[in-house]
Amino acid sequence: MPAQAPVQSSTLILLLRSLLFSIGMLATTGMVALLVMLCFPLPLTQRYRVSQLWSRFNVWWLRITCRIDYQVSGAEHIPQHPVVVMAKHQSTWETMFLHQQLPPVAWVIKRELLWLPLFGWALELLHPIAINRQTGTSAIKQVIRQGMAHLRQGQWVVIFPEGTRTAPGARQRYGMSGAMLAVQSGCPVLPVAHNAGEYWPRRGFLKHPGTIQVVFGPLLDSDGGSPQALGRRVEDWIETTMTRISTIQVDAPVTDPPRR
Repeated sequence: MPAQAPVQSSTLILLLRSLLFSIGMLATTGMVALLVMLCFPLPLTQRYRVSQLWSRFNVWWLRITCRIDYQVSGAEHIPQHPVVVMAKHQSTWETMFLHQQLPPVAWVIKRELLWLPLFGWALELLHPIAINRQTGTSAIKQVIRQGMAHLRQGQWVVIFPEGTRTAPGARQRYGMSGAMLAVQSGCPVLPVAHNAGEYWPRRGFLKHPGTIQVVFGPLLDSDGGSPQALGRRVEDWIETTMTRISTIQVDAPVTDPPRR
């Protein structure tokens, strides 16, 4: 499927639309966070359903205000059993989309997010894997230890293998914690590619109209292989798919995105 480039609009219109979306997003963040906190006595699955009100509203609100829609391919690959989800990370959009699209998941996040008033407190009630990214090996061991516990309890684990949001046209080194977790737990990997950063930039306020392409890949079996081999398979699938759906092609791993 050919990638669709963002629709060009005037800066003022983009600014007004983006501002309207941000107002709605901030308001619902506070309201839904409070609801999640009030639901703390309930089981995790019910708290998670309440939290999905936030992601569903904002994915819809983004379409209404900023005219950013999405198209999904490969949804038939989403299984009924726990898996390790490894996804491209370009924007805030995919966190909302995956949160609404998947069963209860444990997000691998930087621990600083838990320090945010209301949002962080509600997030902690969803049992994420909050790591200190400065600790290196200790953080990887934490992902594996807590991730295996979540998977045994039926909760999926979502990890962004590049570790941080990457601009369109850029590519960073893939970490090994997701592949190591999959191999040690015996769970397959569900790879996800998308081009959300072309419409909702990682460091930009303006959001550009268009249709985000989201592709769920076939499950990658973790049995009988090494984490290194599995990690390469995940990276190859994601980056190959990115070249197909992106309007910006990636020729080689880079740390800074090319200017458009």
